[in-house]
Amino acid sequence: MAFTDPSLDFDVIIVGAGISGINSAYRLQTELPNYKYTILESRGAIGGTWDLFRFPGIRSDSDLHTFAFPWRPWTERQTIAQGALIRNYLRESAEAFGIDERIQFHHKLIEADWSSEQQAWTLNVEGGEKQKTIRSKFVILGTGYYDYNQPLQANIPGLENFQGKIIHPQFWPEDLDYTGKKMVVIGSGATAVTLIPILAEKAAKVTMLQRSPSYIISVPSVDPSSTFLRKFLPLSWAQFLTRWKLLVVPFLFFQFCRTCPGTARTLLRNRTEKSLAKTSIPLDPNFNPSYGPWEQRLCVCPDHDFYKSLRRNADVVTDTIQTVTQTGIRTQKGLDLEADIIVTATGLKLQFGGGARFSVDGKPIVFNEKFLWRGIMMQDLPNVAFVIGYDNASWTLGSDTTALIVCRLLKHMESKKLDSATPKVKDASKINPRPLMSLSSTYIEKAKGDMPMAGDVAPWKPRSNYLSDSWTAMWGNVTTDMSFVKAVKRV
Repeated sequence: MAFTDPSLDFDVIIVGAGISGINSAYRLQTELPNYKYTILESRGAIGGTWDLFRFPGIRSDSDLHTFAFPWRPWTERQTIAQGALIRNYLRESAEAFGIDERIQFHHKLIEADWSSEQQAWTLNVEGGEKQKTIRSKFVILGTGYYDYNQPLQANIPGLENFQGKIIHPQFWPEDLDYTGKKMVVIGSGATAVTLIPILAEKAAKVTMLQRSPSYIISVPSVDPSSTFLRKFLPLSWAQFLTRWKLLVVPFLFFQFCRTCPGTARTLLRNRTEKSLAKTSIPLDPNFNPSYGPWEQRLCVCPDHDFYKSLRRNADVVTDTIQTVTQTGIRTQKGLDLEADIIVTATGLKLQFGGGARFSVDGKPIVFNEKFLWRGIMMQDLPNVAFVIGYDNASWTLGSDTTALIVCRLLKHMESKKLDSATPKVKDASKINPRPLMSLSSTYIEKAKGDMPMAGDVAPWKPRSNYLSDSWTAMWGNVTTDMSFVKAVKRV
């Protein structure tokens, strides 16, 4: 086989043992069983995000029927599931197909250099206390999209004055006892919405302090249509139909929100007003976002848990911070929020490619100067695929379409006896740059200068939706704007 090279350590190296890495490994070993591959994981466990984040109540904000792998359907009844269930699912999925045996834990990719002469990658890897090099023909980066080591830094005036504990959810202490404590959670995104109802079970008082509100929509933790279908159909049929329902209905709702934002806002506002019944918290300004529905990701709360906590000992304050004091937070409107613990749920810091440095023949590749081919491969960077999920649907859906198109590309290269594939922009003047991600969330806006670009013409357009991307993954052209190098005879 032309693509495989016995002089290399591996045909393919996958970086990351989270959702994207495990899925890529399954697709690779299924579609190309002759390929030798390994997974490099910087941490000591399978799971990626779901192993890192351990804050109270950590759960999915996407339904698990579409979040789960299509090759191993979700069998639990919960549609919105807790982090422990998801970690177990990922670990069991890897074990069931022998993927766990291919993982090298505590191996962090630091930098990678492509040799045009050798047509191969040399990866510099930290393995424990040692550094080593590994050579491979192709690299798949399933590293997610944010920095595991550093959260998004928010400018919180006077934070150094606080005499209590300051916690970021990304690094939640396992031994933190917040029973009977007064807590202020700064932020209004998915993490804050997840934390509030759980913290309220033990804390004396929990206040969500938000600069601007988000859309918070309640969904059932167990999908009623799935429950109904399981009663009358074989489990596999019920799973199939539930998955497709949860693919199509949210897609249509997203399109509705973006096409008719005024009507969508009214519907969500009416729904929120009903959820706030029996609370003393007014709809305005606390639940009246300044942006249209799905311009930022909607926050999900299962079974109204967020709104139920507002009927007990949770509160919402919409204001900006004047300063943090020794005992709490003073807002611009003059409110003094007492706190024993401040939780800074201010967002994630985006990081492309897991923070690894890439070069071609020793020349560094600057990510924000490059376009992404089909949202997967970077302009002028040979034989590297970046796995990026969707910002408006389950991450796994984008991960799987990426893995499928990469496997098709590898098959094409093998059949044509090609060594490398490099996306090339033929005429940059004919491409207008677009953001890689479609939403306007703060963490996305702050990272735009560090991310690669999408374009306004195919195949440089950003990923749009799972349905169209699935068609591309299965039947789309893998040679458009791609430069190939013919394999040479190896001795």
